[in-house]
Order: sequence, then structure tokens, then C-alpha cells
Amino acid sequence: MKAALKYVGKSRYTLEDLKEIITILRAPDGCPWDREQTSSTLKKYLLEESAELADAIDDNQPEDICEECGDVLMNLMMQTLVAEEKNDFSFADVVKEEYDKMIRRHPHVFGEDSVNSSGEVLGLWEKIKKSEKHSAERKSVLDGIPRALPQLSRAEKIQKKAAKCGFDWVKYEDIFDKINEEIGEARTAIAGGNDGEINEELGDLLFAVVNLIRFLKRDPEQLLKESNAKFSHRFKLIERMVADSGREWQSFSPDELDAMWNRAKTMK
Repeated sequence: MKAALKYVGKSRYTLEDLKEIITILRAPDGCPWDREQTSSTLKKYLLEESAELADAIDDNQPEDICEECGDVLMNLMMQTLVAEEKNDFSFADVVKEEYDKMIRRHPHVFGEDSVNSSGEVLGLWEKIKKSEKHSAERKSVLDGIPRALPQLSRAEKIQKKAAKCGFDWVKYEDIFDKINEEIGEARTAIAGGNDGEINEELGDLLFAVVNLIRFLKRDPEQLLKESNAKFSHRFKLIERMVADSGREWQSFSPDELDAMWNRAKTMK
């Protein structure tokens, strides 16, 4: 604790200050929790902090955005220090890698290439990316899609990559037919009672719905987010109705709850 006292009260801090604080926390006489962290254990916190940052951005709250950016930065700094301790790479290596990448992938800014639109920039970016070492080693266009992505987003990316190869639906009506087919297969699997088959068919059904959303140029994550928010709002209205009634949830029949749901749909 005393080691950090010299940092208290500074008007501004640098990345070196943050790095030193984390080094103190991970020292033998530092914080037991911080000392125990590895790249793997830090991963879930990075995902959580990134989600909290996304929420702050959606809420358009600058103070919250600032705080959550700090939390993400703290995690990234700790990741690099964990790597430094194992002599894997350093923070300087991370900065150099990204610096060189930005120069390399912006030849229209730092080189002789020219572009006239954001679409051309993205096309150039993908072309350069494919020529780089890691991309050149990939055997499939699907390689490199992050496995840790939310699975709705990952499904969309897989489908987009396949579509770029020409493997796509011709019209959206055909995707509805596929969805109906998957619903039938899911019904059959459920009736059969085999857990493995049920899981497989429900997954196929989800994948087909994402395909429809992707084909119609919508974002499945955003649409589900909006539906979650809509359901949450209406359910909270029902909670208020139940509380105002003085009755317990279990005393309401399905028809009564359905009537309250329909009422909630008409309320703001």
C-alpha cells in the first residue's frame, strides 16, 4: 500500500504510471488476487469490461465511457505485463506491431495508393490483410473468425464469408422455406427425446434465422438487443401490475398473465 502513495494526487498520469501500479500489484508483497491472474483468467474480465464499455457508449455517458475505457486499458496492460513476465512479448512489442500494421494497411495515406470511398478502403484493407503472414497460412476463408465472438455475430460472419464465395441464397423466400424445414426437424427431434439431436436441430434453426437476418442486411445482435429491451420493459410493467394487485405471482393463471402482457404492449 505504501508503495503507491507517491502516485496519489498527481494531476495527470501516463501509461508508464499505470504499468508501474500493475507491477506493484503483482509483486510478491502486492495484491494476492492480482498476482494470481493469468492471460486465461483475465479473458473473462476483458469480455465483461468490453461489454460495459459498449453499454456506456450506447447510453452516451462520457463519464462512464471514460471509466470503462480505463477498465479495458487496465486489463490490456495487465495482459502485456503477464506476457512480459514470461518473456513472451512486451508492451513496446504490442505498440510496434499495431503501429506497423496501421502504416501497412493504409497505403492510401502513407503510400502511393489512392481511394475514393470508405468501401474502397475496406476492400484495400482486406486485400492487404490476406497477404499478411497469418492470413496467408489460413487454409479456409472461415479461418480467423474469432471463436470468442458472441455466437450470433460469429454465425453472421461465417455466413458473410461463405456468401463472398458465392455460396448464398438467391432470395429470402428460400430462407423462410429453410427455417420451416428446420422447425419441422426440431419438432421431430423433440418428439424423439434425444438430447443430442434436439440440440443440433435447435442450433440449425437458430443458424437459419441468422441467415435470414444477414440476407436482409440486418444485424442479428442489434435486433436481439432491441427485442431483449422490449421484453424487459414490458415484463417490468407486468411486475408492477402484480405488485399493485397484492397477489403472489403463482396465484395468476396463464390467461391472466397473458392479458397483462397484452396490456403492457399498449403501455409506454
